Amino acid sequence: MAIASSSDIIVLALGVVLAAAYLFRDQLFAPSKPKAVPVSSSKAGNGGGNPRDFVAKMKEGKKRLVIFYGSQTGTAEEYAIRLAKEAKQKFGLASLVCDPEEYDFENLDQVPEDCCVFFVMATYGEGEPTDNAVTLCQNLSDDSFEFSNGEHKLPGLKYVVFGLGNKTYEHYNLISRNVDADLEKMGAVRIGTRGEGDDDKSMEEDYLEWKDGMWEEFARVMNVEEGQGGDSPDFVVTEVNEHPPEKVYLGELSARALTRSKGIHDAKNPYAAPISVARELFAEHSDRNCIHVEVNTEGSGITYQHGDHIGVWPSNAEVEVERLLCALGLHDKKDAVINIESLDPALAKVPFPVPTTYVTVLRHYIDISAVAGRQILGVLSKFAPTPEAEAYLKNLNTNKEEYNAVVHNGCLKLGEVLQLAAGNDVHAAPTPENTAAWKIPFDIVVSSIPRLQPRYYSISSSPKLSPHSIHITCVVLKYESVENHHVKTRWVYGTGSNFLLNLKFAAEGQESPLVDSNEEPPKVYYPKYAIEGPRGAYKQDSIYKVPIHVRRSTFRLPTNPKSPVIMIGPGTGVAPFRGFVQERVAMARRTIEKNGPEGLADWGSIRLYYGCRSSTVDFLYKDEWPEYAKELHGKFTLRCAFSRETFKADGSKIYVQDLLWEDRETVADAILNGKGYVYICGDARNMSKAVEETLSRILGEAKGGSAEVEGAAELKLLKERSRFLTDVWS
Repeated sequence: MAIASSSDIIVLALGVVLAAAYLFRDQLFAPSKPKAVPVSSSKAGNGGGNPRDFVAKMKEGKKRLVIFYGSQTGTAEEYAIRLAKEAKQKFGLASLVCDPEEYDFENLDQVPEDCCVFFVMATYGEGEPTDNAVTLCQNLSDDSFEFSNGEHKLPGLKYVVFGLGNKTYEHYNLISRNVDADLEKMGAVRIGTRGEGDDDKSMEEDYLEWKDGMWEEFARVMNVEEGQGGDSPDFVVTEVNEHPPEKVYLGELSARALTRSKGIHDAKNPYAAPISVARELFAEHSDRNCIHVEVNTEGSGITYQHGDHIGVWPSNAEVEVERLLCALGLHDKKDAVINIESLDPALAKVPFPVPTTYVTVLRHYIDISAVAGRQILGVLSKFAPTPEAEAYLKNLNTNKEEYNAVVHNGCLKLGEVLQLAAGNDVHAAPTPENTAAWKIPFDIVVSSIPRLQPRYYSISSSPKLSPHSIHITCVVLKYESVENHHVKTRWVYGTGSNFLLNLKFAAEGQESPLVDSNEEPPKVYYPKYAIEGPRGAYKQDSIYKVPIHVRRSTFRLPTNPKSPVIMIGPGTGVAPFRGFVQERVAMARRTIEKNGPEGLADWGSIRLYYGCRSSTVDFLYKDEWPEYAKELHGKFTLRCAFSRETFKADGSKIYVQDLLWEDRETVADAILNGKGYVYICGDARNMSKAVEETLSRILGEAKGGSAEVEGAAELKLLKERSRFLTDVWS
């Protein structure tokens, strides 16, 4: 009997495998059925200790409300917590406040009949759900997603919706509207009207106007009576007499920062990045400031891409810290160590690390620089030092017109409102002697004022040219408030940009011009910040540091350099486009090194439409653009609109949209024939809308139709194909 060689066996085995593959080809190679969203296999029941089962948690905790929040920056979460607190205070109802990312939704149909589901949903970017709400939104909208009833239906489910958006954006409150429509389609029953908050005007006022009617309808549908709750505190604040000093948080943003141990740097553990460059971009004689800052990330593990955002973690201005310390009667014990415990961790988490100190909380952890909200004034009125002060706060709380005139238009912070109510001078430097003390429990301060959030800036560099350096381009916010019958016009300063301006002065070795002594009385010129950081951690010899993290973005160049690119970015809207151009310059250098300048011959054009007031005062990176143009060998074109230098025939100003219209044939050809990409960065309220309208006119005309029909259709198509991207703000 012949013995098969090893090669014969291999050939035979391969033949068997190929034959089997052919016979079962349909099963092996058929396209898999798309899945809506992966969910856990907990269909059968509520319990089993599944941490992703919110219905089981509701039943175990005897909670009749579950509140899901879709939040990108923390604001929606704050409103979710506020709703939970109000439900407890008004009706004595307990709530489960949930990050939807942490739960599965196949048993949403199992929410008990006497319960209600709240959705507090922010709209992010181009009408997208926030990162933590993507799965929830997919589950609600996908008809193939089945709940435990085996259907995509939620008959009789009671729900409430409050959306957070900004009317300057095209897709205003789209996510909350979609959630509402999806739930209604599945047979769920909304309680009250859908609430919509507009961050461009006043999210707070929109919320206040909506909630009263909603709660009234809620009480009727849920068969509950107001007055069954109580005004119980969220936290217990205790002063600690003895605690190791090295374990007290003095502004550190994470446990790793306190212990100075290594770890991943992100929003939960920002990196104190050394400032390597800080300079003024506007001309010396300008009455405004725009600063360029470069931070060194070498050795941090932080990476970035062009178009990403950098989050800068500021502190509050020292004058506001002093003001509130005085108004709360805490100035003499500002450095006392305190511990804070939550009385209901499921409802109210301690929003910052503890133990800490009174002054640290006000300086680093809560946003005392924001305009005081109307609702909090009613809560604080009962702690007024005089009957007159109490009446003053109550009037601001109940009289919307008075609140808008005095507080909103006057841009008054909480400390200033407390001073004003007590008859103190808000224009004078605050001291314990000239500021009345209010006996407000500190736990109310902690629960009423939101956490101080990072300020985000479009990164103005490319990692291809600056792999270990992130560049920031920041115009310094300073404007005058509206005068009213109680407060004269004052300068108002943006927290993040003036924090960076302080760092710029320090990094240059300059004394910041904090006071203008030429005026009588002297006035504050720039607010001062504690830029050396907790325990001096943000200063090393003469080098200053700033706590940062990187937030990813989808604002990216096309990968193929053959695609034409049109960028519109007036003012600091040019920041990401500096990074875009640097990205192309780096690619051009490699291409030329390999193939010579001819290697760029088939590249698409790169057009930048930039606008500012003057070519000699606020023209950002004026000296850089010609150098980039040389390296790109004719592929880069810069078009500038100087609104206070060049004018139209009728004397009106020229803006970026006017330049687009002048170049309409070139622009239309790049988009329609060259399959080009369009990017807009900057002001959402006016510029972005005007540019979109102009592009609609250009595309409509090129298609032989109108802006309203053919132009709008082309623009819609560009957006759907991700060839029209915006990075705008209001």
